[in-house]
Amino acid sequence: APLSIHCHDDLGFALANTIAALRAGASAAHVTVNGLGERAGNAALEELVMALEVLYGVDTGIATEDLYPLSTHVARLTGVPLATNKPIVGEMAFTHESGIHAHGVMRDASTYESIRPEMVGRRRRIVIGKHSGSAAVEAALRDMGYAPDTGQLAEIVARIKHLGDTGMRVTDADIMAIADTVMEIEFTPCIELCQFTIVSGSNAVPTASVTMLVNGGEVTGAAVGNGPVDAAIRALQRSVADVGSVRLNEYRVDAITGGTDALVDVSVKLSRNGKTVTSRGARTDIIMASVEAVIAGMNRLLGEEHEDRSQNSD
Repeated sequence: APLSIHCHDDLGFALANTIAALRAGASAAHVTVNGLGERAGNAALEELVMALEVLYGVDTGIATEDLYPLSTHVARLTGVPLATNKPIVGEMAFTHESGIHAHGVMRDASTYESIRPEMVGRRRRIVIGKHSGSAAVEAALRDMGYAPDTGQLAEIVARIKHLGDTGMRVTDADIMAIADTVMEIEFTPCIELCQFTIVSGSNAVPTASVTMLVNGGEVTGAAVGNGPVDAAIRALQRSVADVGSVRLNEYRVDAITGGTDALVDVSVKLSRNGKTVTSRGARTDIIMASVEAVIAGMNRLLGEEHEDRSQNSD
């Protein structure tokens, strides 16, 4: 009869023991997507597949480029989020910030990555923050359409590091705003918030209405949601629908200070037509912070593109 191996990850050896068993003669391995299972979980499908493919040259017959979409789909359905540092499918698995790491991976990806992110349906991400060097910042700016000279780049890097030192998460909108300022590029927001109203309570369906100026014209939109923040974001999306369909990919909130009057930092990731941008808002009111973050991102996604960001406005 076929010999199978079924490992749990109580001491973190599920993958290692599974591979050892296969090398010793087992012909089948019991795995689960994302390592879901009793106690500390089982050996993870995505980790075993890539270990066999890359380290041992085994053709598993698995479409590896579908591993990440499968992993995130299962995480959504089960309500069990992926650890940010989880191998292969975690948010930080192919993310680089440190100046040395970012520079190295841009020169030769194998320096810090055992597999190419495209193999599992992912993309490499260079995060800009206080640890970033000039090479990483320059690459990020280039992707955004900026071409600063040496002096401008040095100033942009210094301002980004200063922002990172304050404990703030540096978003795409922050980087673009800094670059616009340093390079003296005039950016005119296409969206301006006039007012918004939220109705919510124990016996009320969360409802939001917003009035904005979109490309100079007044637009009013309303929506209901699973909560006041969800309703507000849906109302914003509906209000700009005629200009462009903007999708909310990620939403994150952190308390910067303590107490009931805490300053909250809301970060969002928005996308439109394949382009993605991150932005944030910081307020003591979580709804206002959320609205601020979304509008900042929408302005960057929907605003007019500068034909040449390498030149000063004068």
